[in-house]
Amino acid sequence: MKIIYKFLHPACIAFVAGLLLVGCNKNQIAPVKTAATENIAGTKLHTDAVSLTQGFEVGATSPKTAYDVTPTGSSSGDNVTLSGNSWNMFDALIGNLAGDLKAGSWSARIRNTGKITMLFDVTTGISTVTIKHGTYSSDGASTWGLWYSVNGGSTWTQSGSNITTTTTLQTQSFTITQTGNVRLEIRKLTGGTNRINIDDITINDNSGGGGTGGGTIVTGKKFLFDATKYENAGSADWQIDADGTENVPLYTGGTTVETKAQRVPTPSYTGITSTTAETYWKGALSSWAVALVKDGELVETLPNGGAITYGNSSNAQDLSNYDVFVVCEPNRLFSAAEKTAIMNFIAAGGGLMMVADHTAATTGGTDANGYNPSDRDGDGFDSPRVWNDLMTNNGINNTHPFGFNIDYIDINDQPSSNVYTGTNTNAQKALNGAAGTASKMAFYDGTTATLFPGDNANVQGLFWRSSFTNGGTTGVMALLSTYGSGRVVFIGDSSDADDGTGDTGDSLFNGWSGDAPSGFTSHPAFHLNASLWLAKAI
Repeated sequence: MKIIYKFLHPACIAFVAGLLLVGCNKNQIAPVKTAATENIAGTKLHTDAVSLTQGFEVGATSPKTAYDVTPTGSSSGDNVTLSGNSWNMFDALIGNLAGDLKAGSWSARIRNTGKITMLFDVTTGISTVTIKHGTYSSDGASTWGLWYSVNGGSTWTQSGSNITTTTTLQTQSFTITQTGNVRLEIRKLTGGTNRINIDDITINDNSGGGGTGGGTIVTGKKFLFDATKYENAGSADWQIDADGTENVPLYTGGTTVETKAQRVPTPSYTGITSTTAETYWKGALSSWAVALVKDGELVETLPNGGAITYGNSSNAQDLSNYDVFVVCEPNRLFSAAEKTAIMNFIAAGGGLMMVADHTAATTGGTDANGYNPSDRDGDGFDSPRVWNDLMTNNGINNTHPFGFNIDYIDINDQPSSNVYTGTNTNAQKALNGAAGTASKMAFYDGTTATLFPGDNANVQGLFWRSSFTNGGTTGVMALLSTYGSGRVVFIGDSSDADDGTGDTGDSLFNGWSGDAPSGFTSHPAFHLNASLWLAKAI
């Protein structure tokens, strides 16, 4: 995150005014957007051999709130657009009531002999399909079946046998083994007016070896961006979208009015196409989020006041409903219960994206450059201290559970090409994955990590400071690790995710794609590859 004038030590302000202090140059490099850099997030990241997942996560408002079109009972049903694809829903809707069984916030609900039909083909065939299903509320059990068509819906063939719903969400698998163009239809077969829920339709392709390029990406992964730890304090705006405002504590005392993130970004993610600009949403992390949606993934925010839990079925935003938890520069400590939830989420297979920022040896003083720590809300803790507290005071594993700790320093490196070149499979996916090659990383007042492979042998440095040893345990700018069945990525500067737009009251810097000259860094490739690796999507 850039240092802005109101956040500088007085001595540093004087130097900035004269453009003499190199260490304060986050505001000295003009954000430059070229055609090449602007298109990074909009390029096609996956190959043609891609699995398709439909989770019915439609945002704040369902596009199908009634069972049928007028007149009631019309055989044509309603056509809706979901994740850029057209589906027909006859005697079916998309609901989020308490009685709806769902993996996230929404699921499809079908009654009578209704059906859900794809109005498009997957072009690389289908090998297997998985579908989550269950009985709505207290209704009686019903049966349903899966059909497929290889001629654009002219004729249909049933896959497998009829399935009976239960009162809990179950996953049913089907083997189809068809190449070329295929589409699906889910039909409710019995049970009369008793209703059923359908969710997370996942299609695994049958392309016979896959495509070329960056590799296959599994779509439909769910990313939750945190906004509960004053990520918008001061001149920070670590949000994917914000529609309202709120009073946020300021490090100098009192409060400031900042933009406030809501759970579901608006406009709806269903309106995003390959050419949608990142300004579709208002937040300094909107480029990151829009790029994920373009790649077929789903994004939400955990708003201020939301609860970080794991295994709490009464919390609609429980971490168990997501694949990756993204926390960019938290300014408040996690509670004991929150730390337990995060650790258990990762251990059970979740992904955690940890973004930190610069600091000093103590939060009460300044570093050698005269900078204050990045404690933007003035509570005595900045992001390096918040993350270290998670890793040393969680009550589950307090000895470098992810194999590293964060250094209390403030560094600039613009850029470092000291990147990992070994054969570690995980590292190669994060650095050379579907989003392209991450070869350079620039820090504009960030921090580093020190590795402790003796405590977790799976920790792997990805970038080091230019002057540090490649493969060493110190001066690590970015890294990845695994813990239990889950995954962790750390990067020591929030500037790299900053797209330069968001709260107009903040001084934002385009570190995402705006470094000059073009090609100076490869921040989009790193963040997107790392995100997909965390989600187990590549």
